[in-house]
Amino acid sequence: QVQLVESGGGLVQAGGSLRLSCVASGSIWRVNAMGWYRQAPGKERELVATITSGGSANHADSVKGRFTISRDNAKNTVYLQMNSLKPEDTAVYYCKADITKYSYAKYDYWGQGTQVTVSS
Repeated sequence: QVQLVESGGGLVQAGGSLRLSCVASGSIWRVNAMGWYRQAPGKERELVATITSGGSANHADSVKGRFTISRDNAKNTVYLQMNSLKPEDTAVYYCKADITKYSYAKYDYWGQGTQVTVSS
């Protein structure tokens, strides 16, 4: 079994910062690409940022210059540093990981989500 557990969400005022973390654990041979997605009420889930195992990162235009994705491969952990938060950033944030198991099969796994609420 593989689990992704997110943490770090909460309520913050506009202009504030939060740091999300997501730890992958279980029967993992290798964690490949990891990413953060978000889903606001009444909207579809959207990509926020992704990062390869080598550290190459991409960010959605809506968060460029404000959010930074990073990872610690030794800890199977991905982070999302969120600065200059806006009310429109309010959403449930989900972690996703492309994982190779000991069987060498690859699967995508999702975390349970963490709520981020930005007040104006």
